[in-house]
Amino acid sequence: MNKKIAIIGGGNLGTAIAEGLINSGFTLPEHILITKRNIKTLAALEKRGVLVSDNNEEAVRYADMIILAVKPFQVDDILGKLKSLLIPERHVLVSVITGITIGHMQKAVENKVPVIRAMPNTAIAIQESMTCLAGSHDVSSDYVSYMEDLFNQLGKAVWIDEKLMDAATVLGACGTAYAMRYIRANIQGGIEIGFDAATASLIAAQTVKGAAELLLKKGAHPEQEIDKVTTPKGCTIAGLNEMEHQGFSSSLIKGIVASYDKIAKDS
Repeated sequence: MNKKIAIIGGGNLGTAIAEGLINSGFTLPEHILITKRNIKTLAALEKRGVLVSDNNEEAVRYADMIILAVKPFQVDDILGKLKSLLIPERHVLVSVITGITIGHMQKAVENKVPVIRAMPNTAIAIQESMTCLAGSHDVSSDYVSYMEDLFNQLGKAVWIDEKLMDAATVLGACGTAYAMRYIRANIQGGIEIGFDAATASLIAAQTVKGAAELLLKKGAHPEQEIDKVTTPKGCTIAGLNEMEHQGFSSSLIKGIVASYDKIAKDS
């Protein structure tokens, strides 16, 4: 598939998607059209060959795939103005908007085109996102593969049941903040035991990155890797046990559940 892509909404997420697709070589810059009211802020993308416009209708006429990257409150108004331009045999609509269901978008466009929902995280800016995908029943197998390939250029992608999208938001999107808080605590501890802030930050961040890569590349369970560094009567097990005594794992689990409950309550 060599699709022309329209990104409706040239904010942080929309521009990050465009940059990631260009940097990865997934598509040519001139096959991307991105829209925003103030197109001056898209000058850097335009210099790289991306088409820019302040006209969403023009974007839909240009593209095969439409990525909606706007604020949730803007969805109904924007789709209401675009639905007459959608062609069932040509277009597919992709939303990266938190909290907007596939059913909501189908209703807004009167079920004219297949709809895909994608939940990336902020690491998409450096092509290291974890993106969860869900689609309406009429998404073709070709588009399933295409979307997976597209978001794998921006990190890792996995298809899930849409009912798990709120859970995916917590684990994959809120999870970035949880990981950052853990790293921050590591830095603070590192300073207390003698490192300057810059060195502690480097050691903490690279160590977490290396630990994650071990799991991703080896497919190992975390406990397998923990066992390799916990020698009898050693310093690692002493530290781990103290953390557990202080509620490390249970507090993290409770935090994840609290975030999920908050989404469920507000939806």
